Amino acid sequence: MREDDGRDEGAVARLGDVGGVVESVGARRASGAPLREVRAVTGSTVERLASGVPLRDVLDVGAPGSWIDLDVEVRASARYRPGLPPGLAWVEGRSGSTVSSLIAATVGRLRRERGAEDAVESVEPLLALALCHPDGRVRGAALARAREYPDLLPLIVVRAADWAEPVREAARELLRDVLDVDAAVALAPLILLVGRRGRGDFGVRLLGEVLRRAPGERLGPLYGSADRTVRRFAHRLAVAEGFLSPAELARSAARDGDAVIQDLCAEAVLKTVSADVGDDVLRPLLTARNPRARSSGVTALRRAGRAAEAERFLTDRSAVVRACARYVVRRLGTDPLPLYRAWCSELGPEAGGERDTGQTREPKRDTGQTRESAPGQVREPEPDTGHVREPESGQGPERGSFVPVPGAVIGLRDTGQTREPAPGQAREPEPETGHAREPESGQGPERGSFVPVPGAVIGLAECGERADAVLLWPLLAHPVPAVRARAVAGLRLLDVVDAGRLRPLLEDPAPGVVRETGLALLPSAQELPADWLMERLGERWPRHVRVTAFRLLSAGSGIVPLRAAVELLEDPDPKLRGWAEQAVQRWHPPAGLPGGEAEVEALLDRCTHLFSSYVLRRRKWEAGVGR
Repeated sequence: MREDDGRDEGAVARLGDVGGVVESVGARRASGAPLREVRAVTGSTVERLASGVPLRDVLDVGAPGSWIDLDVEVRASARYRPGLPPGLAWVEGRSGSTVSSLIAATVGRLRRERGAEDAVESVEPLLALALCHPDGRVRGAALARAREYPDLLPLIVVRAADWAEPVREAARELLRDVLDVDAAVALAPLILLVGRRGRGDFGVRLLGEVLRRAPGERLGPLYGSADRTVRRFAHRLAVAEGFLSPAELARSAARDGDAVIQDLCAEAVLKTVSADVGDDVLRPLLTARNPRARSSGVTALRRAGRAAEAERFLTDRSAVVRACARYVVRRLGTDPLPLYRAWCSELGPEAGGERDTGQTREPKRDTGQTRESAPGQVREPEPDTGHVREPESGQGPERGSFVPVPGAVIGLRDTGQTREPAPGQAREPEPETGHAREPESGQGPERGSFVPVPGAVIGLAECGERADAVLLWPLLAHPVPAVRARAVAGLRLLDVVDAGRLRPLLEDPAPGVVRETGLALLPSAQELPADWLMERLGERWPRHVRVTAFRLLSAGSGIVPLRAAVELLEDPDPKLRGWAEQAVQRWHPPAGLPGGEAEVEALLDRCTHLFSSYVLRRRKWEAGVGR
């Protein structure tokens, strides 16, 4: 009955509250304070809308979550303030006052007195509250009036997934009539967000129907949307309907950061590749940063009749790209294993640079090999590589070494990355030779020496045999950290790990080398001397050394994991301290541990803050101590 009479009784019961609001607004008017301070009086979003504040001043209308939050907040507010949202009588235009209509009328009167441009009682905010009302009759009646207010279209989208069937069907019929292409593009994030609900599939289907009838260029804002779900929907629609050309799909696969879109667009490009495909399609894929696009580009090289170009991707930094390149090269009739062996055997026995032959090394183009030039012969600049011979000087490199020409970027590989261009210039892909020039650094090789690309080292292990480990062992002493790390990873892949020879690398200054070494030694952690590892838990060691030592000790047996964890319980590093606490709580006496070990009891007594008294007694009982 209270719905039918417009909640008159609730409104009358709360006239005191309304009077307080009106009196406060009047006091602000008398003092000259701006009317926007009414927000401080009304407080919440619902109260501000009930007072007649326009939607755009209350909500972030461009954020889909704002409309979902409003729907939830109105229903929650109606439970403890049932007179605040407008009732059925107000929505239908019958007589009756509510708290919200009284507040809105008061604010409108004050605005008219002050000459405000919008000095009329605003219906739109109150209608927005009615569309979110917990009573389905109010929501259904509000839908009939919502057609006149375009700003309320987002709430019609929400109501199209309403749990009440009459409201839901009415909202769907209205949405079908008013949703055009412009509205569909603007409301796509909200429609897809509501589409996750159990009854939200209608909006998603309707969105697809409207956008399929639209010109392809109208979907442009959706391709670059910040919402990942919107971008996925738009690209799926574009692939299905053919809205994007192969070149545009290739650019999307290369530039978008979402893996789903990368795969979707790259696979769509592959279906269109033929022998006459141009660089506008292949180039974005081959120079993309993400490996999904690069691997698709390498696969497309074979379909385009350019399989020979896949050889330069045999040393890519990504394993999936290297695998695709090996497949394409093998289909061409070339075995990649000899190429990997040749690239990894370029270093001399000292593994610090080139063999000491007294001759300069001249790189062959596009082969990954080198050829010797006669002693004393002056080497001409090579236009396709950008290398020249550097003259002798007291401070310069050795005679015969090569240095980059000013303005050329040397030492990078075409592994899907591109050169950094000058401002206003396009990015050019790097040539691939199987070798890279390492830049001068304190830890690096001599200036001008050629070193294997890390991808060539790990590539040898991926397709080689155990006998190829003889080429990887010397690289453990290589001055380039990435080469050392890939050499360790290669030995692990070939299953030729020698704990004694790898153990010194646990003190390597490069974190990547230490991480790979720890991973390789993990299966044989019990063979490593525990005291030696415990010493490397000390604070004087770099963090990456301490972390790897703790992981290896945690993989040990007996009391060793507990001893290592207790050692780090007071460590200043919060992550190490947290891992140590978790390790202590997970520890249980293993089978074969002698009972009554005094050290176990002493270690557990240092961990009383990590256990309840019952668990601590139980743990000691398991270890046979403290009885």
